[in-house]
Amino acid sequence: MLSRFSTSYERLCRTVVMIFIVNVAMLFHTLMGVFVVGFFPSIAAAHATYRAWLLSDDRSWTVKHTWSTFHSSWKQELSSANAFGWPMGFLWILLIFDYWVVNWHDVGGHIGIAVSGALVVLIAFFGVFTLLAWVLRSNFDESGIWVAKTTIQMVVARPLCSLMTTLLFILTVWVWYTWPGVLVVFGLSVPAFLSSIVVYSYARLPGMDIHSMVAATSASPHVTEGK
Repeated sequence: MLSRFSTSYERLCRTVVMIFIVNVAMLFHTLMGVFVVGFFPSIAAAHATYRAWLLSDDRSWTVKHTWSTFHSSWKQELSSANAFGWPMGFLWILLIFDYWVVNWHDVGGHIGIAVSGALVVLIAFFGVFTLLAWVLRSNFDESGIWVAKTTIQMVVARPLCSLMTTLLFILTVWVWYTWPGVLVVFGLSVPAFLSSIVVYSYARLPGMDIHSMVAATSASPHVTEGK
């Protein structure tokens, strides 16, 4: 019993350290790319790192292994992640600007309220879409259009996946607001990690079932080695 607890505690600590290292790597590589070039590849590299970790037989990753996995993914994603991320970024700017115009300017009574409500729903939908799209993109070597279409279908057809993504993101924002230090230490690495876990748990996509992976890992134990 005590041995099982110590093993679980060690895995939890290693996972927390990995999330922290991914956040540091995201900040470093974003600055290395002067934000404009580095930000979206950092988002893509974080999801690629979590994908590799989830598919790994031994998830007791060292700091070196986490960093090297992230860095190699970041270099590969420099062009494709920007081509995928910036259109979403511009759509976010447009949605936020429209919401600001509708709510802080007189746009005509009930019509303005209706438009504002529609924008809230659209922003919520697009928020879930954004969180899930990066996970799908890291797992399937397909075009951005394919990823976008599949993500839209998944948001609608997998309501439990969408609900869990929304609830965990709201919880994350609440934690950030309550304890700002968590945001500083773990940053955007946390939503990326949680979104990956949710997709592997509830999306029921080919090759992405965390339950079968956990069962396989438990059935065939591995000796932890430094990487």
